[in-house]
Amino acid sequence: MDLKNFNYILPEELIAQTSAKPRDHSRLMILNKKKQSISHDFFFNLKNYLPKNSILVANNSRVLPARLYGTKPTGGKIEVLLLKKFKGNAWQAMIGGKASLGMQISFNKNLKATILKKEHQLGIMKFNQTTKNFLKILDKLGQAPTPPYIKRISNLREYQTIYAKKIGSVAAPTAGFHFTKKLIKNLEKNGFQFSFITLHVGLGTFQPVSEKKIENHRIHPEKVQVSLKTAKILNKAKKQNQKIIAIGTTSGRALESFVKNKKLLYGKKETKIFIYPGYKFKFIDGLITNFHLPKSTLLMMVSALAGQSLVQKAYRQAIKKKYRFYSFGDAMLII
Repeated sequence: MDLKNFNYILPEELIAQTSAKPRDHSRLMILNKKKQSISHDFFFNLKNYLPKNSILVANNSRVLPARLYGTKPTGGKIEVLLLKKFKGNAWQAMIGGKASLGMQISFNKNLKATILKKEHQLGIMKFNQTTKNFLKILDKLGQAPTPPYIKRISNLREYQTIYAKKIGSVAAPTAGFHFTKKLIKNLEKNGFQFSFITLHVGLGTFQPVSEKKIENHRIHPEKVQVSLKTAKILNKAKKQNQKIIAIGTTSGRALESFVKNKKLLYGKKETKIFIYPGYKFKFIDGLITNFHLPKSTLLMMVSALAGQSLVQKAYRQAIKKKYRFYSFGDAMLII
């Protein structure tokens, strides 16, 4: 399947730089797969479009302040984006600019790192602090790892879902941004249930596709956890024909990674699942998501669920109606 099938032109002014305030006042586009219809509303009216008694599954991963700025021995500045923790205080990271093996980067008087491996911008760095001390320092030094299309410094309070709990992501599961405590309470009052999984968002989620044939693209592994409690709740719901609605592509990928013989398993593992048109969904029935970048794996997953033609039509409408795109943008519900 050609990569060009997932390209589109977006006017720059439609790239949202901040979330809606309140967050649940973002716009909502509703895609009905069966009817092949598109309708429009606001996110605070979500309950009007969800299947009755459906269960919403959210990713409770918490974002690290993963962007650091350091100094090379030459005095030059360097930007580092932490991606994944390894044993022995080592991290996989995106390392901006020129840096060589063995180079020591200083972040402040207490935090330094040595480059152990580097291939293009991707490398491995070993820090001089234990994990506990490192995370304390990171909380003070690190910045929110917002994508490059966000043209301002963002803080972790806004670049975080309200139910974020388990620290480990280097990008936010942004579909969850639209939820407020008030909205969740209202949904639960109306018979909708929330359940949680954990997928620590890493390079696999936001790495752009460069292969002309998308089937040749490989996703970097990301850590996933599904608890026994969640598995029991969702398997019971499936037996009772309740609909499973994933909040975000990360929740959807996590659930699809843990299915065997139509049953959701539990435990911890790494997933490299890549979902694109032709994929047969095994567990989720619907998806709450944002409007994604051209040629991204996220757009491909949405197209797999709703169908390419309906998604292309939806994106054309979104641009025409001036929806807000990407991380801080508006929402889409696929049912």
